[in-house]
Amino acid sequence: MAQADALCAARGVRLTPVRRRVLELIWRSHAPVGAYAMLDVLRLEGFNAQPPTVYRALEFLSEQGLIHRLESRNAFIGCPSPDHPHQALYLICTHCGTVEEQEDSPALTEALTALAEKTGFRIMGRTLELTGLCRGCQAAQSAA
Repeated sequence: MAQADALCAARGVRLTPVRRRVLELIWRSHAPVGAYAMLDVLRLEGFNAQPPTVYRALEFLSEQGLIHRLESRNAFIGCPSPDHPHQALYLICTHCGTVEEQEDSPALTEALTALAEKTGFRIMGRTLELTGLCRGCQAAQSAA
């Protein structure tokens, strides 16, 4: 949380108590977290939170690069590198649900750009999610 505090201070933005708690809930999980699951926790903890409150907090945290939205899951994960802007791809285990973020390579970006140019497509945004089995689930299947 010290890193989030420092980044927000350097950017001149405020990490309010609700924003901080939403970030904590996302960062402590190794699996994607949905907005309504966070809303339930906030209410149990005494926050007078409504869905717009959580969605505004999520939007803020995303804009600051502290979290990412997984489109396929409609859920959020923490960013391991919030100190610099980057394109990422997400490795999602279909068995246990864990997500690993990887910064993509210049070669991947070039390949996607070339593909888009070849087809006359203009890229406006990008979320790259790969599904499969993580090492742990592969090892468990091999052992079984």
